[in-house]
Amino acid sequence: MPVLAMSESSGTLTVDEKKTESKELPAFRPMDLDVFPEVDGLLNRLGFGAFVRDSVSAPVGRNHAWSGRTESGRRVFVKHLVGTAPDVQARMRRILTFEDFVGGVPELVGHVPPLLGYDRDAGLVAFDHVTAKSGAELMVDETFGKDLAFAVGQKIGALHATATTGEMDTTLPALPDPVLLQALPLAMYNEVSFAELEAWRLMQHDAGLREGLERLRKWEEKAPRVPSHCDFRVDQLLVLDNGFPVIADWEEFRSADPARDVGAFAGEWLYRSVLDIVTNRGDGDVQFPDVELTHEQVLARGAEKIERLLPLVRQFWLGYLTRHETDPSFSERATAFAGWHLLDRLVAGAAQGQRLSGIERAAAGIGRGALIAPHKFAAVLGFEETQ
Repeated sequence: MPVLAMSESSGTLTVDEKKTESKELPAFRPMDLDVFPEVDGLLNRLGFGAFVRDSVSAPVGRNHAWSGRTESGRRVFVKHLVGTAPDVQARMRRILTFEDFVGGVPELVGHVPPLLGYDRDAGLVAFDHVTAKSGAELMVDETFGKDLAFAVGQKIGALHATATTGEMDTTLPALPDPVLLQALPLAMYNEVSFAELEAWRLMQHDAGLREGLERLRKWEEKAPRVPSHCDFRVDQLLVLDNGFPVIADWEEFRSADPARDVGAFAGEWLYRSVLDIVTNRGDGDVQFPDVELTHEQVLARGAEKIERLLPLVRQFWLGYLTRHETDPSFSERATAFAGWHLLDRLVAGAAQGQRLSGIERAAAGIGRGALIAPHKFAAVLGFEETQ
């Protein structure tokens, strides 16, 4: 069986990278509601009353968001879409298109957060608060089980098995964009960090990667189109205490290649396995050595961590196949999208730091291998048809 190889550029991992990950998710102070009165205005129009200030927290995400109790006692989640005006308008249209669509998909009813209302001009959407753990928390806690992975696969499969409608966005998602591997637009160049520039430079100097991304984009253009999430990650999953999954954040919803969502789920677990190289997770009673890891040790630990987590990808795939029939090249496209997911993570992580770490380079190496030679690695991820 092929092994997803890491890049030679992974080098060694330094001691400060080898820390057991905290299970505490970062907390953020919410944007001051007094300087954004449109939020309370929307809640008042919906009949819930304003937010009770000392109850409000700010969930992590690219948008401004508030979660808390209103004066009526109703707990709600409000999101302010952040971006350029055309981008915000497009995302709002996709959210509302999804709301019109999802009522006709019985298997998804109850598995998405209920929309309470919106303010199109202000870029606000309000949802019923869902008391749950995120899939990302369960991933870190190592309590994301096979049954949950199977059930989530069924929900995504049911989504993909539903007919598209004329109202759906049919444009390709913005990334991956092979053009960015030629040069960054000046406006983008002026905004990115040094680490992001380093990440883009690594990819732009890789001819094989450029060819792989161009091929993936061509595959995507020709692939069957179905209703798709298009931003599917484990932190978009809300899991109730009884294991009931709720899938959130439908801003990128559109008619698209279904392999994108499946590949993103696999990519999440590949990325997690690379992060685990420098932790004690899954090592049992074996203590992680407090020394630098050589390239060979990185490869060995990476293979062990991947093997430990891939059964979850396999269960997702098996659940998916109970609801949606795949086309002949689906597995290769999904594998390539899984590879792209790790490269996307490389760029996203670089935005938070000043340099690329060894572990980020290792993840990029695995992503590169899956994207360039997906036919070799589809079986490694468990993307095989069943009889």
